[in-house]
Amino acid sequence: MQQFAGKVAVITGAGSGFGAAFARQAQRLGMRLVLADVQADALDRQVSALGERGADVLGVRCDVSSDADVGRLARAAYDRFGAVNLLVNNAGVAGTGGYLWENSEADWRWTLGVNLMGVANGIRHFVPRMIAAGLDQDSGHIVNSASIAGWLCAPLLGVYNASKAAVVSASETLYHDLKLAGSRIGVSVLCPAFVPTAIFASDRNRPAELANASAPTASQRLARAAGEKAVAGGRLGADEVAAQTFEAIGANRFFVFTHPQIMPMVRARCDAALAGEAPADPYAQRPGARPPRADGTSPR
Repeated sequence: MQQFAGKVAVITGAGSGFGAAFARQAQRLGMRLVLADVQADALDRQVSALGERGADVLGVRCDVSSDADVGRLARAAYDRFGAVNLLVNNAGVAGTGGYLWENSEADWRWTLGVNLMGVANGIRHFVPRMIAAGLDQDSGHIVNSASIAGWLCAPLLGVYNASKAAVVSASETLYHDLKLAGSRIGVSVLCPAFVPTAIFASDRNRPAELANASAPTASQRLARAAGEKAVAGGRLGADEVAAQTFEAIGANRFFVFTHPQIMPMVRARCDAALAGEAPADPYAQRPGARPPRADGTSPR
């Protein structure tokens, strides 16, 4: 999709972070917008700001983990614009870290519900309509937001890692399924490293029924502190990630790795697997970033 002006983009998680940056980039390219977010006030601010810049924009409050909500989002988009050319399944949450055995069922349900089922619901409700419209690589594209966490299984982030690895797998399968179905709609999977966003403040939108009754464990407190520090120290901004993503859409490129300095770690993981060795150390190149043990001692 090299021509964006006049085409329609649906972006989930558009109230902040990457989603808001994708919306700004799409507006600059002249796209018509359908923005979705579970946080109504943040969504309203983005819709208002883009409307003041002249965007033709519709805001729809949507919990992407809800099949009914995403179905309503799709109907609203097609009722308003009659077409969707670009689907950005971006909504995501983090913050359920710590030792994997200390994560609750609610942690898994919340994180997988948003990060994985949000993508699945977007695919289910939009892709059949996009195929039926006869879209091809020049008129239709799907972006699924994963993470470098989908490739590097760093400790203390197990639930998040699992959700993002599943998004990578689902995206690759979608790519192959579309080809098998005779569709030329483009697909990209976004795999950024740490970027300064509010991702570790996701608890603000965590449903009450999926809240944890017990206080965070030592490992969970450590995971949050390490995650917040890593995000705050990110040198690449959300708008730069958005620009790279739209460049990939224009080039019909599947993998979008925004932090090339991370790629040797991805290669080390793949090499270890191919050699039948134990998992590669995700901190081998940056030992100073390795978190301490929950008891405060350094790992050996």
